[in-house]
Amino acid sequence: MMTMLEERWSAAYHDGVTRHGLDYPSGSLVDELDVATRTWADKPALDFFGRRTSYRELASQVETVAGALHTLGVGPGTTVALLMPTCPQHVIAFYAVLACGGTVVEHNPLYPAPELEPMFADHRAEVAIVWDAACGTVQSLPAEVRPRALVAVNLIEQMPLGKRMLLSLPLKKARASRDQLTKPAPAGTIPFGELLRSDARAPREARPSADDVALLLYTSGTTGTPKGVQLSHRNLNATAAQARAWVTPMRPGEEVFMACLPLFHVFGCSLSMNAGLTVGAMIHLIPKPETGLILDAIRRRTPTTMIAVPPLFERLVDGAKERGISLQGIRTGIAGAMSLRPELVEAWEAATGGLLIEGYGLTECSPIVAGNPVDETRTPGSIGVPFPDTRVRLADPEDLDRDVELGEAGEILVKGPQVFSGYRNRPEETDEAFHDGWFRTGDIAVAGEDGFLKIVDRLKEMVITGGFNVYPSEVEEAIRGHEGIEDIAVVGMVDELGTEEVVAAVVTPDGLLPDVEALRRRLKERLTAYKVPRRFHVISELPRNEMGKVLRREVRARLEEIDRRRHKD
Repeated sequence: MMTMLEERWSAAYHDGVTRHGLDYPSGSLVDELDVATRTWADKPALDFFGRRTSYRELASQVETVAGALHTLGVGPGTTVALLMPTCPQHVIAFYAVLACGGTVVEHNPLYPAPELEPMFADHRAEVAIVWDAACGTVQSLPAEVRPRALVAVNLIEQMPLGKRMLLSLPLKKARASRDQLTKPAPAGTIPFGELLRSDARAPREARPSADDVALLLYTSGTTGTPKGVQLSHRNLNATAAQARAWVTPMRPGEEVFMACLPLFHVFGCSLSMNAGLTVGAMIHLIPKPETGLILDAIRRRTPTTMIAVPPLFERLVDGAKERGISLQGIRTGIAGAMSLRPELVEAWEAATGGLLIEGYGLTECSPIVAGNPVDETRTPGSIGVPFPDTRVRLADPEDLDRDVELGEAGEILVKGPQVFSGYRNRPEETDEAFHDGWFRTGDIAVAGEDGFLKIVDRLKEMVITGGFNVYPSEVEEAIRGHEGIEDIAVVGMVDELGTEEVVAAVVTPDGLLPDVEALRRRLKERLTAYKVPRRFHVISELPRNEMGKVLRREVRARLEEIDRRRHKD
């Protein structure tokens, strides 16, 4: 029997979108690439600065590199680390590792060695395929965790001939651009180009099955300790199928995806790359999410689907106006990581003639959980409704067996074919992440009368002051827009008496605190008294991750350091 929420979610579905019972591939991601190649062999699969690679060429390169990796010892049970920007070599390497039966582990190529070391100690990758500019970092890892083979990737090699020639000119500007894209690879590395010239072939029997782990991604959550999220081929194929069903109309073989989120992030990897290739899309590969690079790609061929974070959509609207570039034809923009402002939605949809919708997901869910319908019912500030075949409960954090009432805040619990099986080498954390088979997201949400969900906050970031629950995002929303405040983050900090209090870190244009008493008076008109911050601190900028999310843990650490210095003085 359907619950009231389930009825409202089903009613919100766009015509033609199935709530339950999608058909899912029974094989691996490699099998899906084979299907795409047979179907769209001569269609362009990748565009990198204007150089295009067809599906036939991509499949051939994947097969060749898989053979080379096989000779390096990559096979079932092997983990291969990828550390590079979004580029053709990244796509080739990803699928080549899978074709050998191996597992890909993605890392940000800009991470310093101390951040990479605990992750390499956990996954023990035997081979790493690395942007040449980051090879030195990987080589500096302690010998006991350092991969035995290091393949160096030169981004310039996959660029169009004209671009390569311009970058080779002995001019200051060309030299500066070249230095951003590549560095001489250290001795002892294997050039990626050498892998592309291999005659070896990986045995067919090495190819993976649906339940093999395809991808390992590290997430620290609120603890700061990196945990390896294991995603199977089945998980990732499910996400691709759910995304295809949701984004309508989807025209296989005619779509153009914009991969401006990094492929080392789950949204870029799973949606921009994997889902894009399953529908025969051409994928614009953007190595760095700079407005100019994206607009250049749009001018070459307008994308039909674009997945990004809200600040990037905002920059594109402004940049397109400045450069006189039309955004018309971008049918679907999908935003995640933070809430969409109605003003941005209005500006984007006016500029493109398409829709901008907000979605929600986590690495552990490959990543999608919920999204706004791709129609006029989409609601800025809401994460929409659960995707097909995705079961969601809003549970009382104090009693996970009790579903909360409509309008009451509850923790999002998820079941579905896209949900991961567990954290690598972390059985206790895996057990804690599930309750009776439901994945605990740690996110608190409320459902409106229409069933649409709205994120309230992270459970672990909730502040408990005087026995009352305070959600930082609610307080931030009340402060945001106050004169003299450019950015805001609210955290809980323990005072001298050992009790938690609400504290706000603000960014101001002049580095000075605004009139705090006036601000408090304004906040008391909008918030219950216990939610009003007890203290305000000015910091130069808020620390954020590559997706633009504020790192509250780091904000708290900075404020604690400010307190320590003050007590010393």
